[in-house]
Amino acid sequence: MGRTSRKRRSSLTTRMTVASAALLLGGGGLVAVNVYASAQEEPGQDAGSETQQRSQQGSLQQARQVATIDCPDVGNALPEVPDGARAQVDTELAALDSQITAAYQRLASNRDAAARDPGFVQNSILGPLKDKRGAVLGRIGEDIRRSGGLPPRRLDGMAACTGRSPEQPQQPSPQPSQDPSQQPSQQPSQQPSAPSGDGDGSGGATGNGPDPADFVDIESVQPNVVTPRNRRAASRGTFTTACGRNENGKFNPDNVIVAPGVGNGAHHMHDYVGNQATDAFSSDDDLAGGQTSCRNQGDKSTYYWPVLRLQNGKDEADAGADGGGKDQNTGEIQTPSSVTLKFDGNPTSKVVAMPRFLRIITGDAKALTNGDANANASWSCTGFENRQLKDKYPICPSGSKVVRTFRFQSCWDGANADSANHRTHVAFEDPRTGACPGGFKAIPQLVQRIVYSVPPGPGFAVDSFPEQLHKPITDHGDFINVFDARLMQRVAGCINRGDRCT
Repeated sequence: MGRTSRKRRSSLTTRMTVASAALLLGGGGLVAVNVYASAQEEPGQDAGSETQQRSQQGSLQQARQVATIDCPDVGNALPEVPDGARAQVDTELAALDSQITAAYQRLASNRDAAARDPGFVQNSILGPLKDKRGAVLGRIGEDIRRSGGLPPRRLDGMAACTGRSPEQPQQPSPQPSQDPSQQPSQQPSQQPSAPSGDGDGSGGATGNGPDPADFVDIESVQPNVVTPRNRRAASRGTFTTACGRNENGKFNPDNVIVAPGVGNGAHHMHDYVGNQATDAFSSDDDLAGGQTSCRNQGDKSTYYWPVLRLQNGKDEADAGADGGGKDQNTGEIQTPSSVTLKFDGNPTSKVVAMPRFLRIITGDAKALTNGDANANASWSCTGFENRQLKDKYPICPSGSKVVRTFRFQSCWDGANADSANHRTHVAFEDPRTGACPGGFKAIPQLVQRIVYSVPPGPGFAVDSFPEQLHKPITDHGDFINVFDARLMQRVAGCINRGDRCT
């Protein structure tokens, strides 16, 4: 894929005007449907009765209230799937994501029809979506049974989706029970969540996000980072691997962890550093034999995250491609100004080496509709990193840069390199003590710090699934360990000795 210039070519005033205009077009550079026009009389037409006007306004209000589509997350509800069914189930889960994407795009392109007909969203979008999801859920259940497993009882009840209003709070989808110690040591932002759109074209109800309300001045946020203190047996060292900033522009909208073998399984574009062979179809052997952008050639690991784009009305080379414009991710992709990949120790114990091909996902790409149970977004600005935002983008002062930080799960079950829902084989440390939950072993904790030079103000967003409206809480990171065994042992040794290694 070609890359557009990353240089800022206009004055700050012009840039801010363009960015604001982009937000008014739905954040992602999409032209928002003017639903107000559908409630007005045609030129030369009599305005009609007051009753008719009230009816039109009522229909308009209902249409404005459906900002996005909220579907139960089936993947999170499948902590156990027989090995013989995993490939088929992963493919079916990707089909569910594609169905939601298509339904959301139908919603976004039919705001005027929804304004005229109060039953349009239910009858033309949500009803057919439920039928399609029901068929896929039936196949998932059959795949699991055929391989000797037992699908969750609630699986059949996860077909129905709802229309989410801008004001409606996040409602967690059915989730497997989790130990509190698996949650990130992450404090929520100090600002209350704001509605995700007000129907004026700024995102949410009539656009694709983000909203101006999704941004907050970092200087208005109180320090909120809490770090467990090191105990006597702590592993205090670090290992840093230098893998570049994706200067060579390796992008794709795949997700080999969640949707292996499915092109455009993410419906948003990812930045990649490290392993250069990574796409939806990469096997472990492909990754082991791939080239790497890492300075230490013994690190062929895959590190990836959603790209960040300037919402400036300018097209990227993927404007007509899957994961880009076709999935309502538009604007100029920004190359980070720096990327730091560091492995830390544990506050209470020594660490063990990661198993090769261990897969870890941190954060939740669907946190807008799933709720924040698995969210692990962390936004800040250089010079203010004791203030971390979970559900807001930061507005940084002059001279400060935007920072995304991902602290990955650092406790491993000691047996599995992956799990059916890609979560239960790893866990977070206890946020108060730093200890791993019972039955889990401490491993080196990957900390990704990604820094961007972007114009100040609300003019950027991460790529997301279309129905997630580019919300900051959906930010997430992915990692596959492809260190050679000898180097991984060195990583663990450095950390356990308290050394600073590269």
